[in-house]
Amino acid sequence: MTSPSSGIAPTTLRWSSRLLAGTVWASASLFGLYILAFYALASLSGEMARWNRVLPELFVRGGSVGNVGMALHFLGGGLLLVLGSIQFITPLRDALPRLHRWTGRLYVASAALAGIGGLLFIGVRGTVGGWVMDVGFAGYGLLTLLAAAQTARYAIARDLDTHRAWAVRLYALAIGSWLYRMDYGFWILLTDGLGHADGFRGPFDYVMDFAFYLPNLAIAELYLRRDERAPPAWLAVVGSLAMLVATGFVLLGSYFFALHYWLPGIGVGIGAVPG
Repeated sequence: MTSPSSGIAPTTLRWSSRLLAGTVWASASLFGLYILAFYALASLSGEMARWNRVLPELFVRGGSVGNVGMALHFLGGGLLLVLGSIQFITPLRDALPRLHRWTGRLYVASAALAGIGGLLFIGVRGTVGGWVMDVGFAGYGLLTLLAAAQTARYAIARDLDTHRAWAVRLYALAIGSWLYRMDYGFWILLTDGLGHADGFRGPFDYVMDFAFYLPNLAIAELYLRRDERAPPAWLAVVGSLAMLVATGFVLLGSYFFALHYWLPGIGVGIGAVPG
């Protein structure tokens, strides 16, 4: 005889995972809109000096190649964050397959822009954190380009299972820039910036040069290799609690960033567009 808890636990796990996924999507999308409004629109309107209000020395007069690279990175990265989760909405994909294909093409093209732009910037100017950050961020860009190319390759070949696997990896990489900000925000809040140094050359900074995307890929691989059988009830309960706690942290961090950075930045970006 099956106990009631054996049915409740998997259901709770399923809905808590959906709640976390929806919260991450909403937060990452808002961050993507901030990037597009504050940074990408500044590029399109020729006001790239505005970048330096938040990130000093990001725009350099006369540094055309680096500036163009970062503009491409902002445009592609913002679109990646906004479009990412749309591709995984099964009812939408089934009802509007043509929309899925066209947004998928835009998504892969955005990943290529973000990766190429970031690598161009690193190659010409380097990062603020020195060679360790150069290596970490360049690895991020190369993996993004690889995932984008494989996602497109298997879609064209109509190998949909492999296509979906690479799309999951690409999305895990796409949210890395969002996760980077969230991790720093919580670390500074909880530890007063322990291990973080000016110039991003402290021990925590060196860890974060890789930790904002490699763990994401590991989780994506575990997801792709998951056992479809229902987990034990106790594990489902623990997993549900962990995802609810994570959802709370994401909501808290998103509220802080939206209030102090993202929404004001979107307002500035939109307000600066000529009428």
